[in-house]
Amino acid sequence: MTQKAFKYRFYPTQSQETLLRRTLGCTRLVYNRALAARTEAWYERQERVGYTQTSSLLTEWKKQDELDFLNEVSCVPLQQGLRHLQTAFTNFFAGRAQYPNFKKKRNGGSAEFTKSAFKWRDGKLFLAKSLEPLNIRWSRTIPEGAEPSTVTVKLSPSGRWMVSLLVDIEIKPLPESPNVVGIDLGITSLIALSTGEKIANPKGFKAKRAKLKKAQKSLSRKQKGSNNRYKACLKVAKVHAEISDARLDFLHKLTIRLVRENQTIAVEDLAVKNMVKNRKLALSISDASWGELVRQLEYKCDWYSRTLVKIDRWFPSSKRCGNCGHIVEKLPLNIREWDCPKCSSHHDRDINAAHNILAAGLAVKVCGANVRPDRHKPDGSCYEAERSKK
Repeated sequence: MTQKAFKYRFYPTQSQETLLRRTLGCTRLVYNRALAARTEAWYERQERVGYTQTSSLLTEWKKQDELDFLNEVSCVPLQQGLRHLQTAFTNFFAGRAQYPNFKKKRNGGSAEFTKSAFKWRDGKLFLAKSLEPLNIRWSRTIPEGAEPSTVTVKLSPSGRWMVSLLVDIEIKPLPESPNVVGIDLGITSLIALSTGEKIANPKGFKAKRAKLKKAQKSLSRKQKGSNNRYKACLKVAKVHAEISDARLDFLHKLTIRLVRENQTIAVEDLAVKNMVKNRKLALSISDASWGELVRQLEYKCDWYSRTLVKIDRWFPSSKRCGNCGHIVEKLPLNIREWDCPKCSSHHDRDINAAHNILAAGLAVKVCGANVRPDRHKPDGSCYEAERSKK
């Protein structure tokens, strides 16, 4: 069984929206108070506070007169908020994330409901302390017989309400395909395939940049704290949502197509976080969303029994001749086509890189071969191969 989230937009009634906004506010308050308590305990007394202690603090907070409103909402989202805080600290201490930040009202917020805090009846969702079902816009149906195990309600900064239903379903693997493909990630062409095909980069941010600039300029003229500034903030957030939605829609369609058509997919393991430190390329790299593309390929390959192979980021895929294996010393980014000085083969930079990525990926898949550049000579031979002969 696999856990899969089905996300939908819904339109709450006035009473539901009041209850949901109150729930989000209480969840945010509890999260921030628990974070402040844990931070204060460490810096003042060098004491580590865990989930159990913060849960006890929540019980005490509910007894206080000024926090009596915490009893008006379901206790489940509040407890889930404390669990999420514990996960954030676990990731921080493991070196996987930065120190947790305080949640802000302008970012919307989310509340998670477990089975004890909602009811699923005849395809309708009833949240705790609400007598009416959510008016969900069913863009697709949940598999027959499946029931949500967790429900997450989210309010985006643009004012859009979303609900995510987490269900356990069995995903059938796709029929085996004889096709294999290597993928070279780029900016002008989002990806170049070893088949010779190039997929153009839609550049979602660039398409909406003028509209976003106009909305942000209007926002900068509004007085802080005014209602007009709040409306202008919503307009800016809606433009950002349009950019994000268009990008995700394109990536989902592209990745599912690649997974359906190919049995083995080879990509480079790029360090995107380090690459965006280059201020000249940061905007283009972020707009291309390479990290999200690879992430989607990973879980979709896992779902449908496909093989995703990541080769070393230092493998000279662009500088290496796909015909004879010769490696050129320098190949600036402005050179999109080049001729091999050894065999005179003419190469398209991106297509040649995709061919090399596929070859390296198949080698890694078969024998786990190492493809780090310091072990290769300019002629394509390997230093370790010569050492083994000696």
